[in-house]
Amino acid sequence: MSRKPVEPLHIVKQRRDAALKALVGSIPYIEFLGVEFDRHGDELTGIMRYSDHLIGNPVLPALHGGATAAFMETVAVIELSWRFFWEDIEAGKIDASALTPETMPRLPKTIDFSIDYLRSGLPRDAYARARINRFGRRYASVHVEAWQDHREKLFAQATGHFLMPARDE
Repeated sequence: MSRKPVEPLHIVKQRRDAALKALVGSIPYIEFLGVEFDRHGDELTGIMRYSDHLIGNPVLPALHGGATAAFMETVAVIELSWRFFWEDIEAGKIDASALTPETMPRLPKTIDFSIDYLRSGLPRDAYARARINRFGRRYASVHVEAWQDHREKLFAQATGHFLMPARDE
């Protein structure tokens, strides 16, 4: 029995980064919000870069609640999608260089999304991470936390439930 040769780490990282870039690039709204993703292994952190168009209350100033909610829902959807086809990326079943919006796996669909605004979002970069509580064949539950300066000082948190796309076998 022959063993499959171990790929060099830089090749694995290139494949992962290309797949994440294609996934994020398939959603035009992400660019409008100024959201990027920082990947370390299979862990993703969403970063919403500050921009004046994200301000909802110029008197405070504070981030618009809709921008905050959209950012957090986007982080949840990307986390679920990333987890959904992570195994295929690792197995080399997905050629990241060939991904297009037409060949991209379908995204989870939001069933409901409940957000708690804990304090005003300040006019600066925001960060968020999603934790998957349940990941089944048809349904997923996700908790998202958002912060700005200090990870332990959240300005919003959310829980969402999603309908997962059918896995093509």
